[in-house]
Amino acid sequence: MQTMPAHAAHHDDREIETLEEFDATVAARGTLAGLRVQAVDLTDRTRELLGTDTAGAVFLGCAMREEAAAKIRTDGALVFPPVPGLPFDPYRGHVYTPDELFESLADGYEATPDARAYAWFQRTKADRDIYASMLRAVHDDSVSDALDELLSGARVVGVMGGHAMARGTLEYAGAARLGRELARAGLTVATGGGPGAMEAANLGAYAAPFGDEMLTESLELLAKAPHFTPSITQWATAAFEIRARWPQGGRSVGIPTWFYGHEPPNAFASHIAKYFANATREDGLLARSTAGVVFLPGAAGTVQEIFDNATPNYYESRGEPTPMVLVDRAHWTEKLPTWPLLRSLARGRSMEARIALVERIEEAPEALKRLGG
Repeated sequence: MQTMPAHAAHHDDREIETLEEFDATVAARGTLAGLRVQAVDLTDRTRELLGTDTAGAVFLGCAMREEAAAKIRTDGALVFPPVPGLPFDPYRGHVYTPDELFESLADGYEATPDARAYAWFQRTKADRDIYASMLRAVHDDSVSDALDELLSGARVVGVMGGHAMARGTLEYAGAARLGRELARAGLTVATGGGPGAMEAANLGAYAAPFGDEMLTESLELLAKAPHFTPSITQWATAAFEIRARWPQGGRSVGIPTWFYGHEPPNAFASHIAKYFANATREDGLLARSTAGVVFLPGAAGTVQEIFDNATPNYYESRGEPTPMVLVDRAHWTEKLPTWPLLRSLARGRSMEARIALVERIEEAPEALKRLGG
């Protein structure tokens, strides 16, 4: 059903991102020369490091004993040591999981790595420290690299929409059914990774392998904590209770940002690529939605995403234009009249055949299929 490939098989074969890969490489090649070792704890691999050629290798954030570090520097390797005292690993080899970001949720959201990373960002962003901004950039680049590996070969559909859509509403249920249908069609659902419409679509993808009643029950249970204010802890705990009751749900991707720190990531995306830089995140989310994007009703952020997506389709700067489906006629023609402008832009260009406005969320999958040819 879900076509998201396992990432280990797809990354650059010069990169080593786990201890298992490290051991297998040393055994098979007998050398680490020229390779990249990323965020692997090598404290217990001193013997291997002392006995293996590491010329031209780069070790990014790998813990190791001092004698090993001294020897591989002598070999001509570059060693970027782990950064102490950070609430995140700038050199990480994989995207996040909900369990990782929400670890310690039982002690309140403030105790989680997600909240601590945001607090660090708030502290360092104001003082213009070049070191902090470099760490953020390295982190975001590592996340982009991991996301590319994760999505290699997947058919990704973006679902965009506002964070204000509350659990327990008809709109939220509709967005969840949309995510479920897209996932059941073999597509990988990608969202902005936050609450509201984004959470609903990730929840739908999570529900895809189960019988239809699972989603119905989940929607009822989640409605008891409708919004992430006043308590992110309660809001997130409700999601983890669903995941505990129905483990091993379908896979999907959330791409949130610490730039909007008041807005937590949702726990239904199995893979979370969280960024410090919102611009990198916005562009990355749309560029990776290769099978098209569905735009649910939203406000300024969603309007921005529509035109961020329309521009490369207009210029064909990423190749063939990708499908764009806007949902809710009144919203996109009267409340925020984005559709008339989009249609005027598309007129006479190849993207004209790739845009659609539909009334109901249920019509979106069919429209995507039609526009995708």
